[in-house]
Amino acid sequence: MGFFPVLIIFPGFRAASGGGISFATLGMTRKQLFQGRLPHEIIRKKILSIRGHSVLLDSDLAEFYQTETKKLIQAVKRNAERFPSDFMFYLTDKEFMDLRSQNVTSKGRRYNPYVFTESGVAMLSSVLKSRRAVLVNIEIIRAFVQMRRQSAKLAELVKDIENLKETENDHFQHLARGINWIGQKLEEKEK
Repeated sequence: MGFFPVLIIFPGFRAASGGGISFATLGMTRKQLFQGRLPHEIIRKKILSIRGHSVLLDSDLAEFYQTETKKLIQAVKRNAERFPSDFMFYLTDKEFMDLRSQNVTSKGRRYNPYVFTESGVAMLSSVLKSRRAVLVNIEIIRAFVQMRRQSAKLAELVKDIENLKETENDHFQHLARGINWIGQKLEEKEK
């Protein structure tokens, strides 16, 4: 499996990847999509990295749960004690503008979105008690786990490349010393 794009938001950042994925892009209708399991590919494309957390926008979660964003947020607000700041947080104006400029959120939206971490998504299943919410949450958690595994594999690959560079550097230094030694011996013979 290849590495997937993650949109990172911080001051001065310009998008290198991003955008959501549409049902038409996948060659399926909304009804077809939600008859089966929610594909991890769709979830992963919606996961953003904001403030050092992997998060999903409230509007994307509402779409997955087949409900309105307003209703999702109302359910969360009724159970606010279950959603501390490391489970869910409200985007700042700057973060929201960065997302809007990268076409990640709707321009018609009047309020900054809430975003949910993996823990927040897990807590949503206790607030949204429908069967659909439970099934969607299972798939979202699986996507987060898959993303962590791929990130760990990437970190391991980067470490291996660094080790290879060190080994190659050592080999090059030995080779350079050998060439210098040969050069010195040739000079000594010529004298």
